[in-house]
Amino acid sequence: MAQSTRLLMSGFVTHDTRRFVIERPSGFRFEPGQGVELTIERDPWHGKGHPFTPTCLPGDEVLELTIKRYPEREGFTAALHDLEPGAPLTVSEAFGTITYQGPGLFIAAGAGVTPFLAILRRLAAEGALEGHGLLFSNKTEHDLICGDELRHYLGGRAVFTFTHGGGRRIDTGFLSEHAGALDRHFYVCGPSGFVESVNQALIGLGVHPDRLVYER
Repeated sequence: MAQSTRLLMSGFVTHDTRRFVIERPSGFRFEPGQGVELTIERDPWHGKGHPFTPTCLPGDEVLELTIKRYPEREGFTAALHDLEPGAPLTVSEAFGTITYQGPGLFIAAGAGVTPFLAILRRLAAEGALEGHGLLFSNKTEHDLICGDELRHYLGGRAVFTFTHGGGRRIDTGFLSEHAGALDRHFYVCGPSGFVESVNQALIGLGVHPDRLVYER
């Protein structure tokens, strides 16, 4: 069931990604990694929810979402980026299959890192980052979401690659170099083609399918 809320503030994280802070609806609960449907309660967007991932901690008093602008996709994220504080919104109950299952490697492309921000922030708060790593692909360094924070959490276990200008993609060869132990969990998020190719590559390297955590 969707609940009414409103935008409190927003600010840039990268040149095309903003952090949105909204009122947390009464009784709202989620597990880090889960998503919600967010709706702008203004024409022409009324009733047209789009999925995004909370990037705050479950116990925070406000709800935070980190949202990349995709002007070519029906204009919804562009409209979100143009909202002023006080704009009316609705947010659905949390859903999704990306939740923390145990130590492992997070593999993301672009805004696909957002489910992992909430998970890593909770692990950091609990002092439980040992045994985790991150492979994060972006077009350029300017597109890197929360890079300094991720480096702070994981140090050299955060590996960034930039595909424009000759950088490598996260493919079988890249994974064979950076996947490490194959008997841990592998969390994968990004565009559907990215998730499918990474999952196939990991299985080809010997990862059991039950160890893959992604949006099904």
